[in-house]
Amino acid sequence: MSDCGLGVKLGEQRIWHWRGWQIRYTHLVSSQASSQNVQNETPLLLIHGVGSSLEQWRENLTEFAKERPVYALDLLGFGGSQKVSTALSTGLWVEQVADFCETFFRRPILLIGHSLGALVALQMATTHPDQVSQLIMLTLPAARQEIGGSAAKIGAVVEGWFASPLLIRPLFQLVRQPWLIRSALRAIAQKPEKVDDDLVNSFVRPTRDRNAARMFCYLVKSRTADTFSPLTRDLIPQLQMPALLLWGKCDRIIPITWGRYVNTLSHHITFVEVEQAGHFFYDELATDMHDLIDQWLHGQLPNTNSDLIPAAKPT
Repeated sequence: MSDCGLGVKLGEQRIWHWRGWQIRYTHLVSSQASSQNVQNETPLLLIHGVGSSLEQWRENLTEFAKERPVYALDLLGFGGSQKVSTALSTGLWVEQVADFCETFFRRPILLIGHSLGALVALQMATTHPDQVSQLIMLTLPAARQEIGGSAAKIGAVVEGWFASPLLIRPLFQLVRQPWLIRSALRAIAQKPEKVDDDLVNSFVRPTRDRNAARMFCYLVKSRTADTFSPLTRDLIPQLQMPALLLWGKCDRIIPITWGRYVNTLSHHITFVEVEQAGHFFYDELATDMHDLIDQWLHGQLPNTNSDLIPAAKPT
C-alpha cells in the first residue's frame, strides 16, 4: 500500500486458492468484538464494481466491522486476484462468491455489491438464496442486451472492434495510464478531491500484473456476449429476501431512471434515492451511506413498494 493508514483501513489481506487461481480477500473484526459479541452477528461480504477492487471500500470496512465480521474480496481478474485467460461472466463470479461463502461462512450472510458487484450480488442472491439473508445494492446496471436504441447497437459494434487482439493491447496501454484514470474518475465523481493517489493507484496497480493485458482482452470480448450476464429485469422478481437499493441521484454512469424502473419489479426492495450523490457515494458520502444501511437493518426505512404498479421500461 502507498499509505500505512490505508493498509489499516483495508484490514488483514489474505490469499484464497479457488480452482487453482489466487483470490485476494480481506477480513476485519473490531477490537471491541469480544465485549460487544460482534462475532455472533451476521457476517458481511462486500463485492466491488468493474475495474475496481476491495480497496474501493477504504471508507467503509472499519465502520462496518464495529457491528459484525466483515469480508471483502477481489473478483477473479480484478484487484489483487489472479489475471486469467478465460471467458468471464457474472455467472463465473457468482460461483466464486458462492464457494467463498461455503468455505468461510456456512451460514446466510449480509451481501453488499456496487455496480457490477451489485449485479453479481443480485444473481448470487437469486441463485443461492440459502446463502444470503439480506441484500444491499449500490446502483444496479442493466445487462447489455437490455439497453435499447441505436446508440446501444452502435456501442456493441464498437465493443466488438476493440475486442480484436490487434487493437486491445494498444488500448490497454492507454487506459492504464495514471493521468487518464485520474481524469476519468474525476469526471465521474461528485467530489473530485476524493480522487487521490491511493484511489488512482488502486486502479493502476492491477494493470501491471502478469497477464493483465491478455485478461483485459478476454474481459472486453466477454462483455460483448449476451451470455455475460442474465437480464437484470428477470433477476429482480426472483428475490426472496429483503433488499435495499441505494442510488445516487447524480449518478453519471447508471441513470437513476433505471433504478426507478427496477424498483417497480419486486416487493422485497426498499429503494432510496441519495441526494447530491454520484456513482461513488460509498466513498464520497460514506457516513450518509452507513446511516441509511443502519436504519434499514433496524427496520427504520419504509418499503415504498407496498402498492406496486409496474412502470414502463426506460429507453
